[in-house]
Amino acid sequence: MTATTVRCEQLSKTFRHTPAVREVNLTVKSGEILALLGPSGCGKTTTMRLIAGFEQPDAGSIYIDDRLVVGPRVFVPPEQREVGMVFQNYALFPHLNVGDNVAYGLKRGDSRKARVSEVLEMVDLGGLERRMPHELSGGQQQRVALARALAPRPQVLLLDEPFSGLDEGLRDQLRGEVARILRSSGTTVIFVTHNQDEALFLGDRVAVMNNGYVEQVARPEDLYLHPASRFVAEFMGAAFFLDGVARAHGLETELGFLAQPVAFSAGTRIEAAARPDDLTLAPDPASTARILNTIYRGGSYLYEVQLPSGNVVRCEGPHTVCYAPGAAVRIELTPGHPLSHFAKG
Repeated sequence: MTATTVRCEQLSKTFRHTPAVREVNLTVKSGEILALLGPSGCGKTTTMRLIAGFEQPDAGSIYIDDRLVVGPRVFVPPEQREVGMVFQNYALFPHLNVGDNVAYGLKRGDSRKARVSEVLEMVDLGGLERRMPHELSGGQQQRVALARALAPRPQVLLLDEPFSGLDEGLRDQLRGEVARILRSSGTTVIFVTHNQDEALFLGDRVAVMNNGYVEQVARPEDLYLHPASRFVAEFMGAAFFLDGVARAHGLETELGFLAQPVAFSAGTRIEAAARPDDLTLAPDPASTARILNTIYRGGSYLYEVQLPSGNVVRCEGPHTVCYAPGAAVRIELTPGHPLSHFAKG
């Protein structure tokens, strides 16, 4: 059985009569990377701050490595929780060089210098101990902050929007580097993000939050293909919804019948969650479906298409063929997998 490093039970927190976190239950396995994902104001940062000890919950318990750190009449301060933190702005000390920044949280002794060298090598910054923070790039500053958090060998490492301050090209590069560093360290990690790509790329599991609740916790593949709620389906990959009716052996939609397992009794009105790559587009002068917008995305085109019913769907097509707005097209439902679906209303 895999050990659990972090366990949250029925966590709740309210700020000035506004609920921020509602009855959150969450477990993080040892060595696991868990992404807390959701829109602004969903409660993900508050949840992380409760785990770190920067906020005290109104109700609930938190265990770190089976040790109760928050509960009835129990509140262990942040510095005694063995939790490392990488802040969104990195929070490096500008008057200290790289080596001293990394050594800041370490006890003085013969092993201190060796540990600084070890973690700087881990983040590919060996030999830069004497550099000042202002002499580093944004990516290097992030890795110094990561090294400083890892140096004391925390039970759990928390990262707050770790890539939000970087430009797109550097962000993509650093995702891979940070993933390698975190996995090689074996540290249990919780990171907060509103970016679905980051969560799917870095997270062993992803917890999707909405309005203070955890709506679903699952592996990235399961989350994307089997969303547990309409919100998760829409948030993960910008799904759109096709009205339809459940039949004995599939779903009847305005784009045709899709044979698949059905979660509801025959005749139930449903909404099927589909994404642009679930549809196929072809020119058809006889069709009354029309392209409203054509969006060039480099490797592909994204089309917004109005169906005869007036509903608008999005369809992805290859970059080798471009259809202009106003073109008559035929849209077919070709997902190659069962579609998640929900009872309408």
